[in-house]
Amino acid sequence: MLEAQSAEEFVNSLYQIVTEFETVIDSVTSEPDLEDLRVKYLGRKGKLAKVMGNLPGLLSDERPWAGRKANEIKKRLQSLHDQKKKELETRQEQADRQQFDATLPGRTPWIGSVHPVNLVLDEICDVFTSMGFDIVNGPEVETDFYNFEALNIPPNHPARDMQDTLYVTDSIVLRTHTSPLQIRTMLRQKPPLAVIAPGKVFRRDADVTHTPMFHQIEGLLVDYQVTMADLRGVLTCFVQKVFSKKTQIRFRPSFFPFTEPSAEVDISCVICGGSGYIGQEPCRVCKQTGWVEILGCGMVDPKVFQAVNYDQDAYTGFAFGLGVERVVMLKYGINDLRLFFDNDTRFLNQFPHLSLA
Repeated sequence: MLEAQSAEEFVNSLYQIVTEFETVIDSVTSEPDLEDLRVKYLGRKGKLAKVMGNLPGLLSDERPWAGRKANEIKKRLQSLHDQKKKELETRQEQADRQQFDATLPGRTPWIGSVHPVNLVLDEICDVFTSMGFDIVNGPEVETDFYNFEALNIPPNHPARDMQDTLYVTDSIVLRTHTSPLQIRTMLRQKPPLAVIAPGKVFRRDADVTHTPMFHQIEGLLVDYQVTMADLRGVLTCFVQKVFSKKTQIRFRPSFFPFTEPSAEVDISCVICGGSGYIGQEPCRVCKQTGWVEILGCGMVDPKVFQAVNYDQDAYTGFAFGLGVERVVMLKYGINDLRLFFDNDTRFLNQFPHLSLA
């Protein structure tokens, strides 16, 4: 049977820890090493805690004195630790000051720039709002009714195959165009109206010229006696403000379920100036034709008016839709759509004239 420890022996064990701690702490040169030392001696399972675990085994009349001594020694160890920590911090601050050279020139931070897609999106919106169009917004997750049926694309219509739709359920889709906002606007507002609907759209496609998510702007104007001439005038104004007054525009017959007649709009190639050649080399953008397709448009189909309870005999209107990334690529000569989504600052830094500063 082990002999019970006396109070004097208990306190002597604590003083031995102090002596050992004072010797070891002098050799500590870094804060991580100091933390390891603190855990070893002052931690819950450290040397001090193990010795103090013998306190309850002392004689009852000796415990108060031994307890006071134990607390004094613990404070002593903590004080030595705190003093060493402050010393190390001061030494590090002095080293940092010595490394700092106040004569070196300052570093100019990279401020950033407006993303080219956002820049052109805002520019297009400004062009149309200056002509009296209002901007409307709506959900990116749409019902089949707004995305297809109300736009004269009933179930099993072959035009649905053109959309590469991403379905959430059989009746819920990620919108494939922003045209559903035209339906939503007409259902809550009577003519006359002129709106544009900018926003993200989603399709199941990805390559050099297609991405699963991109930006579109749809436009709609409904009033009395609206004609194709009005559509041509609006789009000519838009093209010449976004590109240049020298840019030519032409309409080609096409088909869209929600417009009749429908057309695709070409502009004279902004890369080669419509000549088909850059110097002696053939222009790869327009493939030597001198023209580049930029958007689709047409007169609103009467069946669309029927879906929103508009008087088909009283009102006419036109609609158009364009891909924003397509405009950006033409405007800035960008040849890969994926650059817009890579978040590569080397690409974004090529637009310093768009700086926010």
